[in-house]
Amino acid sequence: MSISTMDITLNNGIKMPLFGLGTWQSKPEDVKSAVRTALDTGYRLIDTAFNYQNEEAIGEVLKKYTETGKVKREDLYITTKLGNILTRPADVQYAMSESLRKLQVSYVDLFLIHIPLVLKKQADPYNILPMKDGQLDHDGAVDFEGVWKEMEKLVDEGKTKNIGISNFNVAQVERIMKVARVKPVVNQVECHAYFQQKELEAAMKKHDIVIMAYGSLGSPGSAAIITVPGESPPPVLLQDPVLGEMAKKYKKTPAQILIRNLLQRKVIVIPKSVTPSRIQENGNVFDFKISSEDMATIAGIDKDLRMFKFHIMANAPDYPFNCPV
Repeated sequence: MSISTMDITLNNGIKMPLFGLGTWQSKPEDVKSAVRTALDTGYRLIDTAFNYQNEEAIGEVLKKYTETGKVKREDLYITTKLGNILTRPADVQYAMSESLRKLQVSYVDLFLIHIPLVLKKQADPYNILPMKDGQLDHDGAVDFEGVWKEMEKLVDEGKTKNIGISNFNVAQVERIMKVARVKPVVNQVECHAYFQQKELEAAMKKHDIVIMAYGSLGSPGSAAIITVPGESPPPVLLQDPVLGEMAKKYKKTPAQILIRNLLQRKVIVIPKSVTPSRIQENGNVFDFKISSEDMATIAGIDKDLRMFKFHIMANAPDYPFNCPV
């Protein structure tokens, strides 16, 4: 197995890489270097989003690599997401067209509803996460059914191969499933050794929906963002002594143990980095296998600890984390 050959078959029969590059918080110039390093290392899955504001930079690299023959477009797997200021039926087509234009591709492989949240549009087009009184300025409840029907049209039109969801709880997924002609293939959520999402994973399996993990390393560089005011910062997952001992045993890093653990659970992993050595290190997880006993040990350190609570959207009607799963 290698970075480019380890994949999973989705509920529509299409294969998707199990491992790729996340680009949240990656600034345009940094993300160009990161994507180049990732592609040179063998990555083929690149995950971005309207909200990340780096699609254009990624598109420049993708165009250069495909035009020069370094990679074939059909070998790439590009994921992007619907912006929160565009999470309404009337805006889905525009959102997809903008992402395709920025990424300089004729289709993406996966298009996700980023968060069950719709925000008010602003006069300033760059104000994509508008705030009001310390909270994101939401625009009422999301029309899940209407948005999903527009997402399905994108598949019909060949603008995306697959559609999915992100940060959806079970009840919200069930709403989609009641009207879905085209099933969501993944639910991208926070998932790591301290928050293993076993209940959500079981619920998604009923619909053959795969878990795609963000925050797989515990987001060590995001403490200022994920810490809720008045609460202590979450523990640093990479410093867990169990992972430290396991890293010594397998002659790997704690980060590599965490990534390999999720891969063996058949969870899609997209660790984010802009540091070339870390991008290469994160991809060096295909030459070993964690034993079943050690997989059980990692399962035992689960703390059911959600780090990304999105407290700045807690007053939105469809805030997804008011229920256990």
